[in-house]
Amino acid sequence: MTQFDGFPTLRSPVLIAAFTGWNDAADAASHVIAHLGQQWSAEQLATIDPDPYFDFQMARPTIKVTVAGAERVDWPYTGFSVASPPDTGRDVVLLTGPEPSMHWRGFCSEVSEICRALDIQQVILLGSLMADVGYTRPLPVSGTSSDPVLAKRMKMDPVEYEGPAGIIGMLHATFQELDLPVTSCWIHVPHYAATSPCPKATLGLLHRVEELIDLPVPAGGLVEQTAQWENDVARLIEADSDIAEYINSLDEPDSDDEPSGDDIARDFERYLRRRDPHGDDAS
Repeated sequence: MTQFDGFPTLRSPVLIAAFTGWNDAADAASHVIAHLGQQWSAEQLATIDPDPYFDFQMARPTIKVTVAGAERVDWPYTGFSVASPPDTGRDVVLLTGPEPSMHWRGFCSEVSEICRALDIQQVILLGSLMADVGYTRPLPVSGTSSDPVLAKRMKMDPVEYEGPAGIIGMLHATFQELDLPVTSCWIHVPHYAATSPCPKATLGLLHRVEELIDLPVPAGGLVEQTAQWENDVARLIEADSDIAEYINSLDEPDSDDEPSGDDIARDFERYLRRRDPHGDDAS
């Protein structure tokens, strides 16, 4: 059951969504949603009841207990919020929460029903994955879109992939079946520096969002945080010449910033193996 007080009438709304967990290396994608919500003063719009979709042994609720007893219980939930960027003619709906544990078809159906009620005109899904990329150059962003004109404008190469999927992939397929323009963007995070936060990855995805919706987004402190992150990574690798040589090879200036379809598939397979080192390599 979706909880809401009534949906407002929005102006050419676009949905931007990211989920924590499997789709969110270094929390880079979910931090984009948090950043947008903060910069644009987003207000809560609706929540989805977590009971049908979460295994609470995997995504545990948190509780605050005082001497007076249990004061607050926070359940994992998926939340919609809405923002009206200044000096623009459209509204932005933000969607975030943990990746659901079960009943994905019902979850995707519920999300799509809310989008239909809000008259969403465009959907942007964000994810991040660990990859063999350098840290000093712009981090590659791969993507796919159901809109061929947008895909051409954003220079998105066709991607062929067969294997495990996350909720980003399932939502993309759901919106595509509904003929709602949907674009998925994945930023490639250096696997040797994939601890959270990774401001450079968040900033890279943020720039891609700006291009997709043609709206300026304040960077806040992300530029300075990115510079500090790069300095921190540089200090970490200085002590190991072999690692430094490997990382420097990833930053060769003649390398292509945009990954090919084969590169994306290989990076995603490596990402799966890092998430489950005891699993089947073929997956």
